[in-house]
Formats: sequence, structure tokens, C-alpha cells
Amino acid sequence: MLFSELHFRSYNGPRGSIEVVCGSMFSGKTEELIRRLRRAQIAKLNVEIFKPKTDTRYDEVAVVSHDANSIPSTPIENSSAILLLSGNAQVVGIDEAQFFDDELPEVCIKLANKGIRVIVAGLDMDFKGQPFGPMPALMAIAEDITKVHAVCVQCGAPASFSYRTVATDTRVLLGEKESYEPRCRPCFNNKTPI
Repeated sequence: MLFSELHFRSYNGPRGSIEVVCGSMFSGKTEELIRRLRRAQIAKLNVEIFKPKTDTRYDEVAVVSHDANSIPSTPIENSSAILLLSGNAQVVGIDEAQFFDDELPEVCIKLANKGIRVIVAGLDMDFKGQPFGPMPALMAIAEDITKVHAVCVQCGAPASFSYRTVATDTRVLLGEKESYEPRCRPCFNNKTPI
């Protein structure tokens, strides 16, 4: 028996972890987050779900996917509130992680170290194709990373970029299909509108 197997088998406490679901807009990140959280609820685990207070696109309170699936959540101003509000949670879900402050990775580490399963969903890149907010740090500390892809609206290939279709250079622009479209790398770099 290997030492790692022996060590793993001898530990009987709660196993905290960090999972990250990332990708472009319209790739199904929130859908996958909701799926994992619903499974935890079916298993009768205590689940707490958080989203940034600024994200009011579909609902003030619920986490809602582009496909209109939803799950109740708590909107919060900053990531430190998660520590205060997670109570006796066994699973913590966090949506739109790219909009949170740089303390989010440390908050997730603290939760995982307490034995909590943390599931985080967010855009890994902004509309310029640059790493977005705390997402790179979250991916670095996660035990599991799932990168989901949309379909490029230009050519039909798997898309991992969020192309902004409106003329503004502000980094954060809440929007949907009227402001963004998924594109593969060649079509994103081409910058040709539909």
C-alpha cells in the first residue's frame, strides 16, 4: 500500500474541496452549477448559494441560467459575507465569481479547510480574452476544474471566448445575447460582427 493510500484511508473527517466551473458566456456554467447544487440537495446536504448583488439580469435573488433554470440564492456585496452567512453549510455554491473581489479565493480556502464542498462558477476570461477577476487564482487552488464550451455563432466550432457586440470598453458590462456572443479563437480574433 502506498503512503498516500494509507493517509487517505486513515482520514475520516469531512472532506472539503473547491470545484470551479468556467467558460465563456452561453457555455452552461450556471446550468452546471445548478445541477451540482440540486444533486447535493437531493442528497439532503445543507446547501448555501451566493451571487454578487450587482447581478440582477434575470432575478434579484435567484441564480438563473440562460436556459431559465433557477435556484434560490443570497445576493451579497463582497466575498467575506460568505463566511458569515454560510452557517452550517456542507456545500457552498458561488455564481458569477468573476465579479467578486480578490478575497474570494481565500474565502473558498477557509470554507474548504472547514470540510465544506465549494462549487464556484464564472467567466474565466473577459471580453478582451484576458483572465477575469479572481478566476485564475480560484482555478489554481481548485481540486477540480471543468471548462465548458459554447457554440461559436460564426462557424459552429466549440467556443471559449465571449465576444462583445456593443461598443464600450468598460470591463464589466452585464448583458445577454444583445451584448455578447460566443466565439471560437479564430472567429474571436477576426472581430467580424455577424
